[in-house]
Amino acid sequence: QAYSGTPPAEEKEKIVWVRFENADLNDTSRNMEFHEIHSTGNEPPLLLMIGYSDGMQVWSIPISGEAQELFSVRHGPVRAARILPAPQISAQKCDNFSEKRPLLGVCKSIGSSGTSPPYCCVDLYSLRTGEMVKSIQFKTPIYDLHCNKRILVVVLQEKIAAFDSCTFTKKFFVTSCYPCPGPNMNPIALGSRWLAYAENKLIRCHQSRGGACGDNIQSYTATVISAAKTIKTGLTMVGKVVTQLTGTLPSGATEEEILAHSNIRRSPLVPGIITIIDTETVAEGQVLVSEDSDSDGIVAHFPAHEKPICCMAFNPSGMLLVTTDTLGHDFHVFQILTHPWSSSQSAVHHLYTLHRGETEAKVQDISFSHDCRWVVVSTLRGTSHVFPINPYGGQPCVRTHMSPRVVNRMSRFQKSAGLEEIEQELTSKQGGRCSPVPGLSSSPSGSPLHGKLNSQDTYNNFTNNNPGNPRLLPLPSLTVVLPLAQIKQPMTLGTITKRTGPYLFGAGCFSIKAPCKSKPAPQISPSKSVGGEFCVAAVFGSSRSWFANNPGLKREKDQSKQFVVESLYIISCYGSLVEHVLEPRPLSTAPKISDDTPLEMMTCPRASWTLVRTPQWNELQPPFSANHPLLLAADAVQYYQYLLAGLVPPGSPGPITRHESYDSLASDHSGQEDEEWLSQVEIVTHTGPHRRLWMGPQFQFKTIHPSGQTTVISSSSSVLQSQGPSDTPQPLLDFDTDDLDLNSLRIQPVRSEPVSMPGSSRPVSDRRGVSTVIDATS
Repeated sequence: QAYSGTPPAEEKEKIVWVRFENADLNDTSRNMEFHEIHSTGNEPPLLLMIGYSDGMQVWSIPISGEAQELFSVRHGPVRAARILPAPQISAQKCDNFSEKRPLLGVCKSIGSSGTSPPYCCVDLYSLRTGEMVKSIQFKTPIYDLHCNKRILVVVLQEKIAAFDSCTFTKKFFVTSCYPCPGPNMNPIALGSRWLAYAENKLIRCHQSRGGACGDNIQSYTATVISAAKTIKTGLTMVGKVVTQLTGTLPSGATEEEILAHSNIRRSPLVPGIITIIDTETVAEGQVLVSEDSDSDGIVAHFPAHEKPICCMAFNPSGMLLVTTDTLGHDFHVFQILTHPWSSSQSAVHHLYTLHRGETEAKVQDISFSHDCRWVVVSTLRGTSHVFPINPYGGQPCVRTHMSPRVVNRMSRFQKSAGLEEIEQELTSKQGGRCSPVPGLSSSPSGSPLHGKLNSQDTYNNFTNNNPGNPRLLPLPSLTVVLPLAQIKQPMTLGTITKRTGPYLFGAGCFSIKAPCKSKPAPQISPSKSVGGEFCVAAVFGSSRSWFANNPGLKREKDQSKQFVVESLYIISCYGSLVEHVLEPRPLSTAPKISDDTPLEMMTCPRASWTLVRTPQWNELQPPFSANHPLLLAADAVQYYQYLLAGLVPPGSPGPITRHESYDSLASDHSGQEDEEWLSQVEIVTHTGPHRRLWMGPQFQFKTIHPSGQTTVISSSSSVLQSQGPSDTPQPLLDFDTDDLDLNSLRIQPVRSEPVSMPGSSRPVSDRRGVSTVIDATS
């Protein structure tokens, strides 16, 4: 506020990139603090990284909404940075850098050695001590860093190198990448275990079943635009197209054209191919997908687009992959179904084509909601497109997206009514008359997949014995989804007040509108902004604006549950983080609302944080104190990793003392406590109204009197003991079941005696008969 008198262009530093980070601080699966989110109401903070033309900055925005600066440094431009998560350890594999964690991996313009060319080395700094613990040098520039709890991946222009996250020794490298002209030179996606990258050619023997279906959706505008392009490029282009179609060259062709034509034919590189490898089972050294190589570690290999891949991302579970090409018209959602033998047995289901529009746009960021029902794709124009999807495919509708919980593929009614068979019959005949009666559909040529299916009839006959396997044909039908919301970033900063921390927008204070045609002032435009390119990043998270207008109120647990969709947080290259509230609702034009009604969405900006730093801000550098949030999170996760691996955590009592569940399993207790524990077992593991064991036995012993003899079997009966020296088991009773005297059996039920438990409050005297006391230690 002290600098509010100066023009905004001078006081802000120039932002080069923005990114939301996943680290130990917001890892819900491994950080004990968030282990039971729903019961405790704990929510992980948002972790945000901003790269400036001079240095970088890390912010945390906890659920309270008060932004907290965690790290800030000025040491020249940074191309990529990651906070490395604590690695997965085992009894055989220990972490060499455990005392130094958390580590920050940085790719700066000037490397640690100072002699290497710019952006050619990755430096790993300890945020605990502030020292540099490792530097990895390369000969060519680095474009991106990715990491998970197993590996650190360094992305170069046409190469990917993976390093073990415990030792940072080289694990494997890939050299067969297809380069992309877009913002990501070499796009990859790293899940918790799988790594997807763009392959430069399709190898048939490794190709998985499925892959991209041909989209026959081309709107009127697209046809007009493509026609205009064809006319504009002139008749030479038309001649080449004819040539490619007929495969013959016109007699008047020049020699260069003939050479170019033959080169196109023989070009080994094919755009749009994706390979997914398993980082655990892949062999060390070079990963090569070729006819000669075996498919060890290759999970799937399939064509995803016709143009080069520009960006891709896994969903949180790692089973869905979203890919986009350089045109940015359509984004494809694939479900990866693997096979343990080889990638050629795996299936890749093309569940969705998310259709953005007809104009070209480069995609820079893809983000999933935590329940995988929403995906947000942000382009370099600064627009974020919100699409509804289901993790299992199918049309998004009121039933699937209007409840806070993820619903099953079919409702109970659909299951019980047997509508699935009819639906399959309909989807298999996509064109023409959709008759629910089998055999009455339109001509088979109506379906675009018909020719493909016919050639695989023999395969179908073979697999009909196994109808429940989703990897086998038929593949699910493709669904085309249009964005429910398109959130554009405001290009002018005049409407945003320069107050840090959250606040609510006043009426008309901040409207989300189309970008202004005038170019923004050069001082605040990001370095990427060539022709209005505009870096943004988006992530889903619980609403934090609720505090902003009621700071005195305590947050109720139900407060977060009233939203069907989590809030969407978008940070732009002006350093303003905006929370958008998304409200899906049934289509207002629908005549009546049913389960299958399509959706529409209302979005409104709710709160804003201004996070860009000014040149007057102090740096915030390690070494940090022990109660720094990043250090606390690293301690907690490492402690948990040691317990999971069955190792003794370093430093006797760990940073978290929880219920003594770990201690009780590890240490030896006295018999008294064991007895107490044993009597509680059934009480603890069952909630009523189950019939408990001590309410009476579940079975009864009867005495059988066969006709002609009255032998009573008791536990000490001589019949049960073997007779004679040979110790051969003798037959117990020689009688025929027909001779049984049924009158001797007691038909009426015997009322069971309740068994008294140790420590029971009820006196023995009011029970009928003699009670039996079971000694737990006997």
